[in-house]
This record gives sequence, C-alpha cells and structure tokens, in this order.
Amino acid sequence: MAFSALDAIPLAFQHTKEQLFTRFSLGQWTRLAFVGLLAGELGSGGGGGGNFNPGGFRHPEHPGMSPFPNLGPDVWPKVAALGAAIAVVIFAVLVLGLIFMYVSSVMRFILFDSVLAKECHIRLGWNRRQGPGSRLFLFKLAYSLVTFAAFVVLIAIPAAFAFAAGWFKAPKEHVVPIVLGGLFLAFVIVFLIIIAALVYVLTKDFVVPQMALENIGPIESWRRLWRMMGAEKAYYAGYIGMKILMAIAAGIVVGLVTLILGLLIAIPAVGLGILAVLTGQSAGLTWNAYTITLAILVGTGLLGIFFYIVSLVSVPVMVFFPAYSMYFFAARYTPLHAVLYPPPPSAAGAVPPLPPAPQPAG
Repeated sequence: MAFSALDAIPLAFQHTKEQLFTRFSLGQWTRLAFVGLLAGELGSGGGGGGNFNPGGFRHPEHPGMSPFPNLGPDVWPKVAALGAAIAVVIFAVLVLGLIFMYVSSVMRFILFDSVLAKECHIRLGWNRRQGPGSRLFLFKLAYSLVTFAAFVVLIAIPAAFAFAAGWFKAPKEHVVPIVLGGLFLAFVIVFLIIIAALVYVLTKDFVVPQMALENIGPIESWRRLWRMMGAEKAYYAGYIGMKILMAIAAGIVVGLVTLILGLLIAIPAVGLGILAVLTGQSAGLTWNAYTITLAILVGTGLLGIFFYIVSLVSVPVMVFFPAYSMYFFAARYTPLHAVLYPPPPSAAGAVPPLPPAPQPAG
C-alpha cells in the first residue's frame, strides 16, 4: 500500500520535535517566525453595495442645473487633489503588494530549506534563492492577474446581461431570475475561490520542492505534479482533506493561545496604565506632546512584544505543515526522498517506500 497522508503525520511531528525542542534555540525560533510570517505560512470577503439610485436622491429638474449645486469653482481643485492623493495611495499599495509578493516568494524557499535542513539561515538563503524566488514571483503574479480577470469577467458578464434585460430598472418584476442568477453566481465564485486556494496550496507544498531541488520552472513543476496527482488521485485528495482538518485544529489552538497571551499582557498593561495616569495626575502631569508620545511608545512596545510572543507560539505550526508536505511528497518524488533519507537509513523499515516504476517525476 502506498504511503498515505496519515503515515506522514507522525513523521512530521517527530521532525518538528527534533528541530524545535530537542535542539532548542531561541534564535532559530525567532528566525523561523520571521521567515514563516513573510512566507505566508499562517494564512493567508466581499461586501454588497447599495442601490445605484437610492430613494432619497433626486435628479435636478432643470437641465442646466448642476447635480452638485453647493460645489463652487474653488472646490474642484480640492476634489482633484483628493483624487490624486487616492491614486497615489492605490499606487503605493500596489507597489508594496508586489514587494511583499516577491519577498514572500523568496522566503518560501528559505522556509523549505530551513525545515529540510532543520536549520534556518536567512542571509544565506536570501542570496541563494533569488533565482527560483523570482520565477515563483512571476508565476504568482501571472496567476493573480488571471484569477482577478476571471473574477471580473465572471461578475461583469452576468451584470451586463441583467442590465441589458432591464432587471435593474424594475427589480421587483424580475425577483426570481435575480435570486436564481445570484445564487448560481455565488456558487461559481465560491468554486473559483476554492480552486484558487487549492492551486496556491499545491504550489507551495509540491511545486516549490521541485523548483528548489532541481532548479526547474513552475510550469514544468506543475506539469510533473499534474501527472503525479493523476496517478494517485485518492491519496492527494486525502492529503488535502487531512491538511484542512489539521489546519482548522491548529487555528483553534493558536487562536486560544493568542487570546490567553493577549489577556495576560493586556490586563497588567491596562492596570499599569491606569496607575500611571492616576500617579501622573497627582503629580500635576497633563496630557501634552511629551506624555502622549511616551504613551504611544509604550503601547507600541507592548504591542511589539505581544506580536513577537504570538509569532513564537506559531513556529511549531510553521514547521509542522511544511514537514508534513515534505514527508508525504518524498514518497512520490525521488530527489526529495534522497535528501530526507540519505543512505544508510537510520533504522530498517523507517523509510517510506517509493511508488513502483515508472516514476511520475522521472
């Protein structure tokens, strides 16, 4: 019987234990937290709008009257300046998003190397993984654009059809088609979101190892992976299902620990804050630029300490899930199997068998 998703769980737990607890190092935990957060190992809604012409709005009765009668000529430069500011903010957000996507792509390979070698070296990994990180970045960028375009087309075509059919002009007369069409559109959107999430998970779990170990591109890696999944559909489906269940459980545990830590930090901090305010008032201190700045610095420091502790708590999750995917994939991918189980094996029967020839990965 082939190596299953359940078989990989104890190996991933043992790997996590050896890397984090057997050889405990606060420095390694800190580096892994930094890499894992930037790599997006801890996962990574829509809203509805109102009617286009609400009942309280009335068009002007006279053709020559401006729809904005209270806006004088001196207001339009301010409106233009506001629009320019909004455009600058949007552009800055896009640039920062691209920068983060690139950093995340390189950090994904650093996290893979760190878990595989049980040692985290950020500077060495950053210099070493620029090439595959750039290729992964371009793939993610293209995939994001395609996904965004698919959502736009998916929403624009039904909206255009409904507008052309006059459904928006008289919605009460077209309740049934609007409701049925909305339900169908919601189903398709949810399906597309699931597909997009699956592609992301499979890319980071099974495409990145191929790119890291053989220096090939994401398209070739995906071609190989597609062939592997076609040969073992049930096993990969079991892997996805098991990972979803474990991710839910891990999210609950990390969330509870975060809540407890937040309370442990917030309650004393609030008490000390109240005590400091009362002591300051009795000493004649008032809120001014200096005291406000001091309060902001103290609050920022406490918030930084909280996020640091929470990130450390999340490190076992950041190591376990990449290790889990590695042990599952190693039984199907020869280069990763060779790295995880270098000869001679530590114990007879400890190495999960590879699938019979022909090998999907070649």
